[in-house]
Amino acid sequence: MTLEMLARFLIGGAVVSVFAALGDVLRPKSLAGILGAAPSIALATLVLTIRKEGAVYASVEARSMVIGAVALLVYAWVSCRVLWSGRWSAVRVTLCALPVWFVVAVLGWRFLLSHP
Repeated sequence: MTLEMLARFLIGGAVVSVFAALGDVLRPKSLAGILGAAPSIALATLVLTIRKEGAVYASVEARSMVIGAVALLVYAWVSCRVLWSGRWSAVRVTLCALPVWFVVAVLGWRFLLSHP
């Protein structure tokens, strides 16, 4: 196991614990799962990227993570709205909404390239 993997494990574990505690305090309890994994992995990756590649490179990575999160948010919102109508199955909705995520992610990526 490399030192980088050990650092990622320790940083990720510490941040997961913090987010799990925060999720335990918040309602509904389903937020605990959402707050547990993704933010901790992202933060651990950014810390390691800063150490390895520098702050400028890490800032581009952080903006990319934000764009991905926005694309996921739009995808989830569209999926929920269609599912609430009750006309389509969950599998059909999630598969048909994937192009929404893709378009938002590509537009965000293009925006990031045009605004360095």
